[in-house]
Amino acid sequence: MSNTRYGSVRMKGVVKKHGNFTALHGMDLAIEPGEFFVLLGPSGSGKTTTLRILAGLEEVNGGSVWLDDADVTHSQPGERDVAMVFQSYALYPHMTVAENIAFPLKMTGTPQAEIQKAVADAAAKVNIAHLLARRPGQLSGGQQQRVALARAIVRKPRLFLLDEPLSNLDAKLRIETRAELKRLQRSLGVTAVYVTHDQEEAMTIADRVAVFMEGRLVQIGTPKDIFLRPATVAVAGFIGTPPMNLLPARIEGNRLLVGGAEFATEASLAATSRDVTLGVRPGDLRLADRGIPAQVRFVEDLGDSLIVHLAVGEHTVKLKTEPDGPPLAEDQPVHLAFASKAAHLFDRATGERL
Repeated sequence: MSNTRYGSVRMKGVVKKHGNFTALHGMDLAIEPGEFFVLLGPSGSGKTTTLRILAGLEEVNGGSVWLDDADVTHSQPGERDVAMVFQSYALYPHMTVAENIAFPLKMTGTPQAEIQKAVADAAAKVNIAHLLARRPGQLSGGQQQRVALARAIVRKPRLFLLDEPLSNLDAKLRIETRAELKRLQRSLGVTAVYVTHDQEEAMTIADRVAVFMEGRLVQIGTPKDIFLRPATVAVAGFIGTPPMNLLPARIEGNRLLVGGAEFATEASLAATSRDVTLGVRPGDLRLADRGIPAQVRFVEDLGDSLIVHLAVGEHTVKLKTEPDGPPLAEDQPVHLAFASKAAHLFDRATGERL
């Protein structure tokens, strides 16, 4: 496209309140043209509110919203050139698939001949050309999902907003549709902003992820950055399948004390004494002759791996291991160890990464 900034998003100091409740606390966000950008967080963290503000469906209480180089803070949804795909698909049951896809173009007075071509193109892109004469009630969930996508892409918007669009599909179909969605976004060259609470989904499709917690943006980065270097305890405990284990610990000089065991710390943290939270991914923990004393609670067999649930004092810890190791019995006492480079350390008081 001639305009290289087509589809860029800037949110500057955006505040959103519902009565006394603040849904977004002064949020700054920049999304680049052509990015597949995911808003990730638990329920009620502010991600859908952010999407609705971009669409023009919610007014802001402070700050500004820019699309490309235009301030659209107070623009109506129709003036923004964005298309939204909802969790519910929001299809018109009395219309055929073709009429559903054509609807946005009819609303803008596009000539009929152009509409027919655009509908055929959009339907072909999402593989539903053979369904154009059917009504939504005759389609599976996955097919309805594609109709909603075709309706969104038919008007070639500069911004594609997707609110948990796969949550109504079964697990296998979700994984297939996820890959197709990413391919579709790439082929259209459109900027996509995608809301999900499913971190595995975020990790597989995003170019970059923004992690929301309680109305605040706590970290933005590539999926790899966020997995390898979570910025806070909250992010560490949210990202990963299973998520990171978190245990209270203490640094004393060059020693890390945790669960009655002692490990060497990274040199950069030596010479301080402080209470910390230790984070270790389940795949980085291993059974050892000495280390943190633990007790096996139960073993989850996933076929290609085992998730061992363990008690460390009153804390539950998960260890991910190969299925061909020595058998483990419930209540068996074991010791846990990890490489010093696998330790993530967070300030106990603030939760921030050290």
